[in-house]
Amino acid sequence: MSKERFTVVADDAGLRLDQVIPKHVPGFSRRKARAVIDLGGVFVDRTRVKVASRYVKPGQVIEVNVGGALTAVEPPPVPTIVFVDDHVIVADKPAGLVTAPTPESDRGDLLDQLAKLYGEVYLVHRIDLPTSGLLVFARTRDANKRLGDAFKVHDIDREYRAVAVGDVTAHTIDRPVDGKRAVTHVAVVEALAGATLISARLETGRTHQIRLHLAGEGTPLAGDREHGGETSRTFVPRAPRLALHAARLGFVHPASGEHVVFESQMPADLAAWIARLRR
Repeated sequence: MSKERFTVVADDAGLRLDQVIPKHVPGFSRRKARAVIDLGGVFVDRTRVKVASRYVKPGQVIEVNVGGALTAVEPPPVPTIVFVDDHVIVADKPAGLVTAPTPESDRGDLLDQLAKLYGEVYLVHRIDLPTSGLLVFARTRDANKRLGDAFKVHDIDREYRAVAVGDVTAHTIDRPVDGKRAVTHVAVVEALAGATLISARLETGRTHQIRLHLAGEGTPLAGDREHGGETSRTFVPRAPRLALHAARLGFVHPASGEHVVFESQMPADLAAWIARLRR
């Protein structure tokens, strides 16, 4: 994704948003500016603006974010709804679907799709774009607060299935991520050809925690382009994508007080690849 930022000058007074962007951003036409505005990739003074005809004022700071969403022709992947009631939604996110809006766009992500189906929906937590698996969303402010508090004190049961490059043994990784305490409990599910199918249980939930922890052990996750798993030559064939799946999610229901648990099987693309590694 590319980002352009400029400040509206006195000569720009009276121009529309879709007029001032081509004036300051090289290679932009009004048509392209309107497309990026419609996608939600334009911010005026740090606020997303989706009205092309809005007039700008001198001194305003405009940020234009352009990425793959501008040229995407395929519709976004669709999640599986695992559970829904008046308080929460549990969804099984496919790989390749963004959990929530990004600076580039606020359309087609998982939160946006759920909001179109169920009305107001609150984001509680995220998983990475290339990761598949279970997420919980809140449908009320009270549920959002209760679930958010549970995540803050790590009172959530989260278990991932992943394939790490090389041989892995059961152990606990206690190593900070971005200066914050991060703990991952690793168990071996199955030894594979040149890799290990593991269970990774999160005690904390930092960004890329499992990926960073396993890479730091010299056993990166297969298919992890950011942390060394994609370049490994210790096994063939290579993973079709990041081999990481949020397989189990448990929490105290914010309304009933009951502890609920949801599970998700390994998606077909990873399951077929793992079967090849067994052979």
